[in-house]
Amino acid sequence: MKLHRPFFVSVEPSAVCQLRCPECPVGMGKTAQREGNARFMSREVWTRTLGEAAKTAYVMQFYFQGEPLLNKDLPTMIAEAHGAGLYTIVSTNAQAMTEAVAEALVRAGLNRIIVSMDGLSEASYGAYRIGGSLQKCKDALRYLSDAKKRLQSSIIIELQCLRLRTNEHEWEAFRKEYRNLGADRLVFKSAQLYDYAEGHPLMPSEMRYSRYRKGADGRFYRKARMPWCLRVWNGVVITATGEVLPCCYDKAHAYSYGNIMDAPLAQLVRNDKARAFIRAAQKEIPDICKECWR
Repeated sequence: MKLHRPFFVSVEPSAVCQLRCPECPVGMGKTAQREGNARFMSREVWTRTLGEAAKTAYVMQFYFQGEPLLNKDLPTMIAEAHGAGLYTIVSTNAQAMTEAVAEALVRAGLNRIIVSMDGLSEASYGAYRIGGSLQKCKDALRYLSDAKKRLQSSIIIELQCLRLRTNEHEWEAFRKEYRNLGADRLVFKSAQLYDYAEGHPLMPSEMRYSRYRKGADGRFYRKARMPWCLRVWNGVVITATGEVLPCCYDKAHAYSYGNIMDAPLAQLVRNDKARAFIRAAQKEIPDICKECWR
């Protein structure tokens, strides 16, 4: 029988990325990685993480700040999580995808993979995914689709596109083409921007597709967030170094509950730090919650 919580766990196989996306903390050099922390989750931390997560969780997400495919042990980690009965998800920029990697992921029992592709031309794609290749994304979708068919897998291949001004002219084309590209599902996602008060060149033209609204003074403001949060009750993030965080918005590890190598997960999510954060998240709104889109 599972214990009470967390129901889902996000793990960080890699804390680094090969791209320089302008609104990503890793691409901007604003993450804890700049302080010299581990680039990849070690075998020791992973074994402890899986052992603790399997006691309570039903879902394991293999992504946080870095690019998961840069960790060469990712297929093995997925296979072990799958073997422990967890539903597994990976989100990737797909730049490191090869035919062999695609087959390894599908054979590992991966349930869902999210491929981020924010443009249908090299110009629109490269406006955000700086340093990346649109063709590599297209190749990755084909490799995954072929492996799915060949291995008769039920993996869900999801194509995800940020709604940006640089690609808004392509949204309808995305709807028409995503299946031809090899995806099973298309998801549009609003973009988080950091310096938006005076407007931003990536902000979509229509505000209904943005996380921001234009005030009477001409400045831009965050749209209202929900007054409560279930996510911090139901899940945690475990970083490459084993830090247990309340959610994916704690980019700088400012609200760590402690390290998975020092205490059981069930104890960490109930300690004083965790209780204090959860109380604040429902009332005082910690800084990281102010940028949340839930």
